[in-house]
Amino acid sequence: MAVDLKMPVLIVDDYATMLRIVKNLLKQIGFDNVDEASDGGQALQMMKLKKYGLVISDWNMQPTSGIELLRTVRADADLKGTPFIMVTAESKTDNVIEAKNAGVSNYIVKPFSSEILKGKIASVLGQF
Repeated sequence: MAVDLKMPVLIVDDYATMLRIVKNLLKQIGFDNVDEASDGGQALQMMKLKKYGLVISDWNMQPTSGIELLRTVRADADLKGTPFIMVTAESKTDNVIEAKNAGVSNYIVKPFSSEILKGKIASVLGQF
């Protein structure tokens, strides 16, 4: 099944520069329906209003972190099936295990290229 490049994608990061970088990488891959949230709480509100085909969230955010967002999404009957990729600057094994236990679809360590992002998205959603 081919990836629908028109599907809405939500990127979540409290660092505006990172939002811009990820949005640009997604555009390079072909996604043009991209929304942004600056923390997990805002992202959750947006997810309740609109069905996203993919969420790409930073781990370290205040006041609501990416891992808290992930746990909340997985516990919500309407949202639990949403593909979720976690982005972090830390590649600690404990973090990877915690994210997997919380139900993350995939995991990316910063910095990353559009090719790495495309590969992670393909592993979650299928080939382009």
